[in-house]
Amino acid sequence: MHALITGGAGFLGSHLANRLRERQWSVRVLDDLSSGRSDHLVAGVDLHRGDVNDLPLLWSLLQGVDVVFHLAALVSLPASAHHPRACNTVNVGGTVTLLEACRDVGVRRIVLASSATVYGAQSRQPVHEGMPPMPLVPYAVSKVAAEAYLFNLARINGFEAVALRIFNAYGPRQAIPHAHAPVIPRVMQDILNHRTVVVFGDGGQTRDFVYVDDVVDALVAAAAAPEANQQVINIGSGIELSINDVVARVGGTVGHSPNVMHNLQVQGGVTRLVADISRARSLLEFEPKVDLPTGLRRLHDLDPAFTEVRAP
Repeated sequence: MHALITGGAGFLGSHLANRLRERQWSVRVLDDLSSGRSDHLVAGVDLHRGDVNDLPLLWSLLQGVDVVFHLAALVSLPASAHHPRACNTVNVGGTVTLLEACRDVGVRRIVLASSATVYGAQSRQPVHEGMPPMPLVPYAVSKVAAEAYLFNLARINGFEAVALRIFNAYGPRQAIPHAHAPVIPRVMQDILNHRTVVVFGDGGQTRDFVYVDDVVDALVAAAAAPEANQQVINIGSGIELSINDVVARVGGTVGHSPNVMHNLQVQGGVTRLVADISRARSLLEFEPKVDLPTGLRRLHDLDPAFTEVRAP
């Protein structure tokens, strides 16, 4: 099988690219390396630095490709609010450009990495794919638009399309920016470096955390599952945990009691968000294999960011 992964040098993309190479796929990666890293890719992955809005480049890279995994995106929620045009250019415009190129070249299937943020604040949990999106930030709006373009152009042009709404993925090699870092790696780094863990709100808000290997399982399955065509599918653990609980579990994993400060002046996002993964089980034969304690231990043991820490 031949695959193109946009954003393939990023967190999810590099894990996916390396897994496909292990399975003897031919893998091309398109990444502008604004946040991805080439050294995260194993030998044999064909990396091309470029822009997902570069149509001639896409035509070239798509030659002979069976499946496209579209992961390229600007993913920061706060940045999307400050720079909505940039978010729209990459996340929506880049998706449309890619879909045009796939139409022109004749790609069989496209798998879009969408996001659980499209659900916003729902009145009941867990959330299922039939619930109407209620996007609260431009990033989520861009993912709703990307899904709509994906399925619309797939129907018009005759290629197959799957959108995976991925919940809070975590695992080794996840970037930890200074501002608005993902919860689990930020908390682990803070605890290991003996810094105060700042929790927005009271910490009672809940999320669904899913280990990166399980997300990759779902992405690979979505490339071929016959009943997944034209489907939106949640990918999560199906387990609801509060932020306070996660902080305590990270502390237990690394053997340090966290010093927590709750910032009640800043909201912690929606109150609850957990995935109903019934459709993933049915269409992709998806079953999360890595529970949170195991995932936290792997993150701690496998990622240099958590082994090379300052002494107290």
